[in-house]
Amino acid sequence: MGTSINAIGYSGMGNRTSSVRAVPLAAGASDEFVAATAENVVAGRYPLARFLYIYINKEPNRELPPLEREFLKLILSEAGQQVVLRDGYVPLPASIVELARRSLGLDP
Repeated sequence: MGTSINAIGYSGMGNRTSSVRAVPLAAGASDEFVAATAENVVAGRYPLARFLYIYINKEPNRELPPLEREFLKLILSEAGQQVVLRDGYVPLPASIVELARRSLGLDP
């Protein structure tokens, strides 16, 4: 790892430290620069943001196995989203959590 104070690298929001800062970005040459904040990420304004996906090998028209079901319930719970926030990442918007829970057949 280099020691240049002017170095530029790529990292996720959860990896920010006192010596690593996220720079504002613009989607195009004539666009305004947007700060890397949770609000801008959720609103879709920050041009370098993405969802992190979890893939499940589930048979169609079958219930989720109990272990996977409980894991997903935790992830999509308020407590699970607080862990995401505590670790420096952006929690899912409530509308996405509700859609995911509904599509997986999890209790509301």
